[in-house]
Amino acid sequence: MTALVILVILLAVISLGIGAVRLSTFAVIEALFGAGGETAQVIVREIRLPRTILALGIGAILGLSGAALQGLLRNPLASPSLFGAPQSAAFGAVLMIALGFADVRSYALPVVAIVAAFSSVFVLLAIAGRNAGLLILILAGLAISALAGAATALVMNLSQNPFIVLEIAFWLLGSLEDRSFRHVMLALPFITIGAIILLNQRDAFRALSLGEEAAQSLGVDVGRLRLFVITGVALGVGGAVAVSGTIGFVGLVAPHLMRPLVGHDPARVLVPSALAGSALLLAADIAVRIIPSTSDIKVGVLTSIIGVPFFLYLIVRERRMLCGGVG
Repeated sequence: MTALVILVILLAVISLGIGAVRLSTFAVIEALFGAGGETAQVIVREIRLPRTILALGIGAILGLSGAALQGLLRNPLASPSLFGAPQSAAFGAVLMIALGFADVRSYALPVVAIVAAFSSVFVLLAIAGRNAGLLILILAGLAISALAGAATALVMNLSQNPFIVLEIAFWLLGSLEDRSFRHVMLALPFITIGAIILLNQRDAFRALSLGEEAAQSLGVDVGRLRLFVITGVALGVGGAVAVSGTIGFVGLVAPHLMRPLVGHDPARVLVPSALAGSALLLAADIAVRIIPSTSDIKVGVLTSIIGVPFFLYLIVRERRMLCGGVG
Protein backbone atom coordinates (compact mmCIF):
# COMPACT_ATOMS: atom_id res chain seq x y z
CA MET A 1 0.00 0.00 0.00
CA THR A 2 2.81 2.38 0.88
CA ALA A 3 4.58 1.65 -2.40
CA LEU A 4 1.35 2.19 -4.33
CA VAL A 5 0.69 5.54 -2.65
CA ILE A 6 4.26 6.68 -3.36
CA LEU A 7 3.92 5.55 -6.99
CA VAL A 8 0.65 7.45 -7.46
CA ILE A 9 2.10 10.62 -5.91
CA LEU A 10 5.20 10.31 -8.11
CA LEU A 11 3.09 9.88 -11.26
CA ALA A 12 0.90 12.82 -10.27
CA VAL A 13 3.93 15.08 -9.93
CA ILE A 14 5.27 13.87 -13.29
CA SER A 15 1.85 14.49 -14.85
CA LEU A 16 1.92 18.08 -13.59
CA GLY A 17 5.36 18.61 -15.13
CA ILE A 18 4.80 16.95 -18.53
CA GLY A 19 3.44 18.87 -21.51
CA ALA A 20 4.36 21.38 -24.17
CA VAL A 21 6.28 23.22 -21.45
CA ARG A 22 8.38 20.86 -19.32
CA LEU A 23 8.65 21.73 -15.65
CA SER A 24 11.00 20.26 -13.07
CA THR A 25 9.69 18.55 -9.94
CA PHE A 26 10.88 21.50 -7.84
CA ALA A 27 9.08 23.97 -10.13
CA VAL A 28 5.86 21.91 -9.93
CA ILE A 29 5.94 21.81 -6.12
CA GLU A 30 6.65 25.53 -5.97
CA ALA A 31 3.77 26.32 -8.31
CA LEU A 32 1.36 24.13 -6.33
CA PHE A 33 2.05 26.17 -3.20
CA GLY A 34 1.79 29.53 -4.98
CA ALA A 35 5.52 30.17 -5.31
CA GLY A 36 7.73 30.41 -8.39
CA GLY A 37 6.92 32.19 -11.64
CA GLU A 38 3.41 33.27 -12.57
CA THR A 39 3.53 31.32 -15.84
CA ALA A 40 4.42 28.09 -14.04
CA GLN A 41 1.58 28.65 -11.57
CA VAL A 42 -0.97 29.10 -14.36
CA ILE A 43 0.28 26.00 -16.20
CA VAL A 44 0.31 23.77 -13.11
CA ARG A 45 -2.69 24.99 -11.13
CA GLU A 46 -5.14 25.92 -13.86
CA ILE A 47 -4.26 23.71 -16.84
CA ARG A 48 -2.61 20.51 -15.58
CA LEU A 49 -3.98 20.11 -12.04
CA PRO A 50 -7.61 19.45 -13.14
CA ARG A 51 -6.36 16.87 -15.64
CA THR A 52 -4.29 15.12 -12.98
CA ILE A 53 -7.12 15.13 -10.42
CA LEU A 54 -9.47 13.60 -13.00
CA ALA A 55 -6.91 10.91 -13.88
CA LEU A 56 -6.59 10.07 -10.18
CA GLY A 57 -10.35 9.96 -9.55
CA ILE A 58 -11.44 8.25 -12.78
CA GLY A 59 -8.65 5.65 -12.61
CA ALA A 60 -9.52 4.92 -8.98
CA ILE A 61 -13.24 4.41 -9.57
CA LEU A 62 -12.61 2.22 -12.62
CA GLY A 63 -10.17 0.00 -10.69
CA LEU A 64 -12.50 -0.12 -7.68
CA SER A 65 -15.55 -0.90 -9.83
CA GLY A 66 -13.72 -3.75 -11.54
CA ALA A 67 -12.67 -5.26 -8.20
CA ALA A 68 -16.22 -4.87 -6.82
CA LEU A 69 -17.85 -6.54 -9.82
CA GLN A 70 -15.34 -9.38 -9.72
CA GLY A 71 -16.06 -9.84 -6.02
CA LEU A 72 -19.83 -9.74 -6.56
CA LEU A 73 -19.86 -12.26 -9.41
CA ARG A 74 -16.81 -14.22 -8.20
CA ASN A 75 -15.53 -14.02 -11.75
CA PRO A 76 -12.04 -12.72 -12.65
CA LEU A 77 -13.18 -11.39 -16.05
CA ALA A 78 -15.87 -9.09 -14.68
CA SER A 79 -15.29 -5.39 -15.34
CA PRO A 80 -17.38 -2.28 -16.14
CA SER A 81 -16.26 -2.25 -19.80
CA LEU A 82 -17.00 -5.96 -20.27
CA PHE A 83 -20.54 -5.41 -18.98
CA GLY A 84 -21.20 -2.44 -21.25
CA ALA A 85 -21.49 0.13 -18.44
CA PRO A 86 -19.12 2.71 -20.00
CA GLN A 87 -20.61 2.19 -23.47
CA SER A 88 -24.14 2.60 -22.12
CA ALA A 89 -23.15 5.67 -20.11
CA ALA A 90 -21.57 7.12 -23.25
CA PHE A 91 -24.78 6.48 -25.20
CA GLY A 92 -26.84 8.35 -22.60
CA ALA A 93 -24.44 11.28 -22.65
CA VAL A 94 -24.22 11.33 -26.47
CA LEU A 95 -28.00 11.33 -26.75
CA MET A 96 -28.23 14.39 -24.49
CA ILE A 97 -25.53 16.22 -26.48
CA ALA A 98 -27.03 15.35 -29.87
CA LEU A 99 -30.54 16.42 -28.84
CA GLY A 100 -29.19 19.71 -27.53
CA PHE A 101 -30.41 19.11 -23.97
CA ALA A 102 -26.91 19.45 -22.50
CA ASP A 103 -23.33 20.24 -23.43
CA VAL A 104 -20.13 18.60 -22.20
CA ARG A 105 -20.09 20.84 -19.12
CA SER A 106 -23.69 20.33 -17.99
CA TYR A 107 -24.67 18.50 -14.81
CA ALA A 108 -27.44 16.77 -16.76
CA LEU A 109 -24.77 14.78 -18.59
CA PRO A 110 -23.50 12.66 -15.66
CA VAL A 111 -27.07 12.13 -14.41
CA VAL A 112 -28.17 10.59 -17.72
CA ALA A 113 -24.88 8.67 -18.02
CA ILE A 114 -25.41 7.22 -14.53
CA VAL A 115 -28.97 6.11 -15.36
CA ALA A 116 -27.74 4.44 -18.57
CA ALA A 117 -24.83 2.70 -16.78
CA PHE A 118 -27.16 1.50 -14.00
CA SER A 119 -29.59 0.12 -16.56
CA SER A 120 -26.88 -1.79 -18.45
CA VAL A 121 -25.46 -3.57 -15.38
CA PHE A 122 -28.96 -4.27 -14.03
CA VAL A 123 -30.09 -5.76 -17.36
CA LEU A 124 -26.93 -7.87 -17.61
CA LEU A 125 -27.35 -9.35 -14.12
CA ALA A 126 -31.05 -9.95 -14.81
CA ILE A 127 -30.30 -11.76 -18.08
CA ALA A 128 -27.28 -13.74 -16.89
CA GLY A 129 -28.79 -14.77 -13.56
CA ARG A 130 -27.19 -15.27 -10.18
CA ASN A 131 -25.04 -18.28 -11.04
CA ALA A 132 -24.03 -17.29 -14.55
CA GLY A 133 -20.96 -18.88 -16.03
CA LEU A 134 -18.13 -17.12 -17.79
CA LEU A 135 -19.55 -17.70 -21.28
CA ILE A 136 -23.01 -16.33 -20.41
CA LEU A 137 -21.51 -13.22 -18.81
CA ILE A 138 -19.25 -12.50 -21.78
CA LEU A 139 -22.04 -13.03 -24.31
CA ALA A 140 -24.54 -10.90 -22.39
CA GLY A 141 -21.95 -8.14 -21.86
CA LEU A 142 -20.96 -8.25 -25.51
CA ALA A 143 -24.61 -7.93 -26.57
CA ILE A 144 -25.20 -4.91 -24.29
CA SER A 145 -21.94 -3.26 -25.41
CA ALA A 146 -22.80 -3.83 -29.08
CA LEU A 147 -26.31 -2.45 -28.61
CA ALA A 148 -25.03 0.65 -26.81
CA GLY A 149 -22.37 1.17 -29.48
CA ALA A 150 -24.90 0.78 -32.29
CA ALA A 151 -27.32 3.18 -30.58
CA THR A 152 -24.52 5.73 -30.19
CA ALA A 153 -23.61 5.39 -33.87
CA LEU A 154 -27.28 5.80 -34.83
CA VAL A 155 -27.56 9.01 -32.81
CA MET A 156 -24.46 10.39 -34.53
CA ASN A 157 -25.74 9.26 -37.93
CA LEU A 158 -29.08 11.02 -37.46
CA SER A 159 -27.59 14.23 -36.08
CA GLN A 160 -27.95 17.19 -38.45
CA ASN A 161 -25.09 19.18 -36.95
CA PRO A 162 -21.64 18.07 -38.25
CA PHE A 163 -19.84 20.00 -35.50
CA ILE A 164 -21.71 18.10 -32.79
CA VAL A 165 -20.93 14.79 -34.53
CA LEU A 166 -17.23 15.66 -34.65
CA GLU A 167 -17.23 16.70 -31.00
CA ILE A 168 -18.96 13.45 -30.00
CA ALA A 169 -16.56 11.33 -32.09
CA PHE A 170 -13.46 12.79 -30.40
CA TRP A 171 -15.12 12.68 -26.96
CA LEU A 172 -15.96 8.97 -27.32
CA LEU A 173 -12.28 8.10 -27.81
CA GLY A 174 -11.64 8.97 -24.17
CA SER A 175 -9.45 11.88 -23.17
CA LEU A 176 -8.50 14.08 -20.23
CA GLU A 177 -7.18 16.88 -22.40
CA ASP A 178 -8.47 20.46 -21.98
CA ARG A 179 -10.38 19.64 -18.80
CA SER A 180 -10.98 22.34 -16.20
CA PHE A 181 -12.05 22.46 -12.56
CA ARG A 182 -15.64 22.64 -13.79
CA HIS A 183 -15.19 19.11 -15.13
CA VAL A 184 -13.65 18.08 -11.80
CA MET A 185 -16.66 19.41 -9.90
CA LEU A 186 -18.93 17.69 -12.41
CA ALA A 187 -17.47 14.21 -11.94
CA LEU A 188 -15.89 14.09 -8.49
CA PRO A 189 -19.09 14.10 -6.37
CA PHE A 190 -20.52 11.10 -8.26
CA ILE A 191 -17.16 9.29 -8.22
CA THR A 192 -16.79 9.87 -4.47
CA ILE A 193 -20.31 8.66 -3.61
CA GLY A 194 -19.89 5.60 -5.84
CA ALA A 195 -16.55 4.75 -4.20
CA ILE A 196 -18.00 5.08 -0.68
CA ILE A 197 -20.89 2.75 -1.56
CA LEU A 198 -18.55 0.11 -3.01
CA LEU A 199 -16.02 0.29 -0.16
CA ASN A 200 -18.79 -0.11 2.42
CA GLN A 201 -19.60 -3.55 0.95
CA ARG A 202 -16.12 -5.01 1.54
CA ASP A 203 -17.18 -7.30 4.40
CA ALA A 204 -20.09 -8.61 2.32
CA PHE A 205 -17.68 -9.42 -0.54
CA ARG A 206 -15.56 -11.47 1.84
CA ALA A 207 -18.60 -13.44 3.00
CA LEU A 208 -19.83 -13.87 -0.58
CA SER A 209 -16.53 -15.51 -1.57
CA LEU A 210 -17.73 -18.52 0.47
CA GLY A 211 -20.85 -18.83 -1.72
CA GLU A 212 -24.30 -17.24 -1.67
CA GLU A 213 -25.76 -19.70 0.83
CA ALA A 214 -22.86 -19.26 3.25
CA ALA A 215 -23.07 -15.47 2.85
CA GLN A 216 -26.79 -15.49 3.62
CA SER A 217 -26.20 -17.63 6.70
CA LEU A 218 -23.73 -14.95 7.85
CA GLY A 219 -26.41 -12.28 7.50
CA VAL A 220 -25.55 -10.90 4.05
CA ASP A 221 -28.56 -9.86 1.97
CA VAL A 222 -27.27 -10.86 -1.49
CA GLY A 223 -30.04 -9.05 -3.37
CA ARG A 224 -29.35 -5.84 -1.44
CA LEU A 225 -25.61 -6.24 -2.01
CA ARG A 226 -26.17 -6.64 -5.75
CA LEU A 227 -28.27 -3.45 -5.83
CA PHE A 228 -25.63 -1.49 -3.90
CA VAL A 229 -22.85 -2.65 -6.23
CA ILE A 230 -24.87 -1.76 -9.32
CA THR A 231 -25.62 1.66 -7.87
CA GLY A 232 -22.00 2.32 -6.88
CA VAL A 233 -20.64 1.24 -10.26
CA ALA A 234 -23.29 3.26 -12.11
CA LEU A 235 -22.58 6.43 -10.09
CA GLY A 236 -18.82 6.15 -10.43
CA VAL A 237 -18.59 5.03 -14.06
CA GLY A 238 -21.40 7.35 -15.18
CA GLY A 239 -19.74 10.37 -13.57
CA ALA A 240 -16.36 9.40 -15.03
CA VAL A 241 -17.61 8.79 -18.58
CA ALA A 242 -19.53 12.07 -18.56
CA VAL A 243 -16.28 14.06 -18.47
CA SER A 244 -13.68 11.73 -20.00
CA GLY A 245 -15.54 9.65 -22.58
CA THR A 246 -15.00 5.90 -22.74
CA ILE A 247 -11.80 4.65 -21.10
CA GLY A 248 -11.75 0.87 -21.15
CA PHE A 249 -9.94 -2.03 -19.49
CA VAL A 250 -8.53 -0.14 -16.48
CA GLY A 251 -11.17 -1.84 -14.32
CA LEU A 252 -10.15 -5.25 -15.65
CA VAL A 253 -6.37 -4.88 -15.42
CA ALA A 254 -6.00 -3.15 -12.03
CA PRO A 255 -7.44 -5.92 -9.78
CA HIS A 256 -5.38 -8.61 -11.56
CA LEU A 257 -2.18 -6.65 -11.00
CA MET A 258 -2.94 -6.41 -7.28
CA ARG A 259 -4.06 -9.97 -6.43
CA PRO A 260 -0.57 -11.52 -6.56
CA LEU A 261 0.56 -8.80 -4.12
CA VAL A 262 -2.33 -8.63 -1.63
CA GLY A 263 -4.01 -12.03 -2.02
CA HIS A 264 -7.37 -13.13 -3.39
CA ASP A 265 -9.53 -11.83 -0.54
CA PRO A 266 -12.06 -9.60 -2.40
CA ALA A 267 -12.20 -7.20 0.56
CA ARG A 268 -8.43 -6.64 0.64
CA VAL A 269 -8.13 -6.04 -3.10
CA LEU A 270 -10.55 -3.07 -3.29
CA VAL A 271 -8.33 -0.18 -2.15
CA PRO A 272 -5.16 -1.47 -3.90
CA SER A 273 -7.18 -1.82 -7.12
CA ALA A 274 -8.32 1.80 -6.80
CA LEU A 275 -4.71 2.96 -6.34
CA ALA A 276 -3.54 0.76 -9.23
CA GLY A 277 -6.31 2.22 -11.42
CA SER A 278 -5.12 5.73 -10.62
CA ALA A 279 -1.52 4.77 -11.38
CA LEU A 280 -2.50 3.10 -14.69
CA LEU A 281 -4.55 6.04 -15.94
CA LEU A 282 -1.94 8.59 -14.83
CA ALA A 283 0.77 6.58 -16.61
CA ALA A 284 -1.37 6.30 -19.77
CA ASP A 285 -2.13 10.04 -19.71
CA ILE A 286 1.58 10.81 -19.33
CA ALA A 287 2.39 8.42 -22.19
CA VAL A 288 -0.01 10.07 -24.66
CA ARG A 289 1.77 13.38 -24.03
CA ILE A 290 5.30 12.07 -24.62
CA ILE A 291 4.68 9.64 -27.52
CA PRO A 292 5.80 11.43 -30.71
CA SER A 293 2.81 11.99 -33.02
CA THR A 294 1.47 14.57 -35.44
CA SER A 295 -1.87 14.68 -33.58
CA ASP A 296 -2.97 14.09 -30.00
CA ILE A 297 -3.37 10.44 -29.03
CA LYS A 298 -6.47 9.80 -26.93
CA VAL A 299 -5.89 8.04 -23.62
CA GLY A 300 -8.88 5.74 -24.19
CA VAL A 301 -7.23 4.43 -27.34
CA LEU A 302 -4.01 3.63 -25.48
CA THR A 303 -5.76 1.84 -22.59
CA SER A 304 -7.67 -0.32 -25.11
CA ILE A 305 -4.49 -1.21 -27.02
CA ILE A 306 -2.94 -2.39 -23.74
CA GLY A 307 -6.12 -3.87 -22.27
CA VAL A 308 -7.32 -6.07 -25.14
CA PRO A 309 -4.20 -8.35 -25.22
CA PHE A 310 -4.39 -8.58 -21.42
CA PHE A 311 -8.06 -9.60 -21.63
CA LEU A 312 -7.26 -12.28 -24.24
CA TYR A 313 -4.46 -13.57 -22.00
CA LEU A 314 -6.90 -13.89 -19.10
CA ILE A 315 -9.34 -15.87 -21.26
CA VAL A 316 -6.57 -18.26 -22.35
CA ARG A 317 -5.46 -18.67 -18.73
CA GLU A 318 -9.03 -19.40 -17.60
CA ARG A 319 -9.38 -22.01 -20.36
CA ARG A 320 -6.13 -23.71 -19.31
CA MET A 321 -7.24 -23.77 -15.68
CA LEU A 322 -10.56 -25.34 -16.66
CA CYS A 323 -8.82 -27.92 -18.85
CA GLY A 324 -6.39 -28.68 -16.03
CA GLY A 325 -9.27 -29.08 -13.59
CA VAL A 326 -11.10 -31.44 -15.93
CA GLY A 327 -7.91 -33.42 -16.55
